Amino acid sequence: MLTIIILALLTLISSFLFNKIFCLKLNSRKKQYEEIRSNYERLSQESGELTANNIDLKNELEEMVALYDITKEICKSLDEAKVFELFKEQIGRYVKVKDCKLLDKDTDLSAYNDYIIVPLEIDKTNAGYLVAGGVEEEYKDKFNILAQQFVLGIKRAILYHRVQELAITDSLTGVLSRRHWLERFNQELERSKKFKYQFSFLMVDIDHFKTFNDRYGHLVGDAILRSISDRIKENIRQVDLIGRYGGEEFSVILTETDKEGALLAAERIRRAVEANDINIYDESLKISVSIGIAVFPGDAVRPETLIEKADRALYQAKQTGRNKVCVCGVDK
Repeated sequence: MLTIIILALLTLISSFLFNKIFCLKLNSRKKQYEEIRSNYERLSQESGELTANNIDLKNELEEMVALYDITKEICKSLDEAKVFELFKEQIGRYVKVKDCKLLDKDTDLSAYNDYIIVPLEIDKTNAGYLVAGGVEEEYKDKFNILAQQFVLGIKRAILYHRVQELAITDSLTGVLSRRHWLERFNQELERSKKFKYQFSFLMVDIDHFKTFNDRYGHLVGDAILRSISDRIKENIRQVDLIGRYGGEEFSVILTETDKEGALLAAERIRRAVEANDINIYDESLKISVSIGIAVFPGDAVRPETLIEKADRALYQAKQTGRNKVCVCGVDK
């Protein structure tokens, strides 16, 4: 009987200890589960936040790339006004701006104190200002990015036109270069053929230019060339064309002008040069020009022949005393 009781007690004790151990393990497992679940929920939340942040960052990156990509849109044109119009179209898509203007470099900026002002500097020279008013704080960074793209576009347009100007004008005198003048000469000849107009061609040569150049130097020679080109420009119309044909020779097209009109214009040029001494480096120089005239279509209809006949008339003026005007086929 005692043995049975002892065995029953041992069974109870063993069962109690088993249950105790089981409960401890169960609580430990439950605690681990709660920790895992808590960590899972935390990681899930962080993952969701990271996903949202990644989406925001991706959208922001795509928008920033789009902002920089508008350079190709702005640079579609090489016309400064058009570049500005394209720029305004683009900022309307990304930025809220109440007022946006392109100002000349000499503009008084005191009236634009509340504006964002972006100087347009090209080769360390101020070419003007881009100003924008009413830009909200959240859009200022975007506007500045767009403004820099505009600066790139406007620089490209301005530099292009500078190169074009260098190609079509003589850098010393500011008149048309020989190549471009000849292009315009041929255009005027074709126009005059089409509409049956006359036009006169003048070849103007500076008398004794080499002597002045050799005696006083090239700086004085350059001053003479600039002065003569100015006198010619002052005594022809805006519709007329002047180019530098050679070293000291200028060529002039007097549109829709007959021989008598050309003679009057040439004499006006000759007298203006003769009447204006050139003062440079303590020197007062009296300069004169000789001028030869040929008329389309009376003297010639081919450009090279017209130039040749005007050149012959110029040679005649040189041979008969200089400082005079000679018309093709007429001695004066």
